[in-house]
Amino acid sequence: MLIIEKEYSKEKSGLHPRNKHREHYDFKQLVVCCQELSQFVKLNNYKDESIDFFNPEAVKMLNKALLKHYYCIDNWDIPKNYLCPPIPGRADYIHHIADLLGSNNPESQRNIIPTGNKIKCLDIGVGASCVYPIIGTKEYGWSFVGTDIDTVSIASAKKIVETNSCLKGTIELRLQHNQQDIFYEIIQKDELFDLSICNPPFHSSLSEAQSGTVRKLSNLKHKRITKPILNFGGQNNELWCEGGEEKFVGDMICQSKQFSASCFWFSTLISKQSNLKNAYNALKKAKAVEIKTIPMSQGNKISRIVAWTFLTQEQQIKWMNTRWYKQK
Repeated sequence: MLIIEKEYSKEKSGLHPRNKHREHYDFKQLVVCCQELSQFVKLNNYKDESIDFFNPEAVKMLNKALLKHYYCIDNWDIPKNYLCPPIPGRADYIHHIADLLGSNNPESQRNIIPTGNKIKCLDIGVGASCVYPIIGTKEYGWSFVGTDIDTVSIASAKKIVETNSCLKGTIELRLQHNQQDIFYEIIQKDELFDLSICNPPFHSSLSEAQSGTVRKLSNLKHKRITKPILNFGGQNNELWCEGGEEKFVGDMICQSKQFSASCFWFSTLISKQSNLKNAYNALKKAKAVEIKTIPMSQGNKISRIVAWTFLTQEQQIKWMNTRWYKQK
């Protein structure tokens, strides 16, 4: 029998330095806090404890254990076949966008990240898992408004908030009734957000989403796969929309202009590098004052956050002094 030797670093160096998931999963610890995970933990070909990442139930149980162990979330679940996002990648977005806030501080408070519930974040497409608000609330104490076009997702996220006392009063969920709108009917009159975040649908059609899944599984398993098994789940609106990521981001940028005074930093993930050019063109057309591109990597997956603001330097300083430093 061939013995496979493996060397790997103790940390996942591509993840943000503050990301709690930089080290490889300690399944013994995770099983202690979530006994349900134990049935899915097996020795892999390298004689390491792991799970079958192609098994949706195993992935969901791993997420449940991670949220309980690292974020003290005792009650977490999602409906069958809904998106079960990888926690380390979601945490990376939150930490990188926190750094963006810190980089905007006045010189006297440079690199100090604003924390506490006075910092208000809008999560566009919160999903059934409510993962971004959970991490942002637990890591930085921010308050969140999560939006979604799917009633089941909103109901699931509400249940998570209501059954975990540490989340009550910090996360509000709002249903977006019009699928063409992103900020309209969500941001209320005189309501201010310090951040907006989004993980947009990636594909432009169901067939494209299925083809992408088959291709990914074939590459990972090193054999031809014909059936698209979604190990991380996902409903149609979570995985694809007309025009895909490119159109969704373009629409978001266009609509954000109408709410230029309501949010300090707008942001979105962009998975495909080829979509950056059109995003930059849309931002130029919308006359964004400042644009930031923040690279992210998790294993072999490379993505980036694009953030923009319509506030001038003078307006930014006024915003920070009014909302972040003068309030008790």
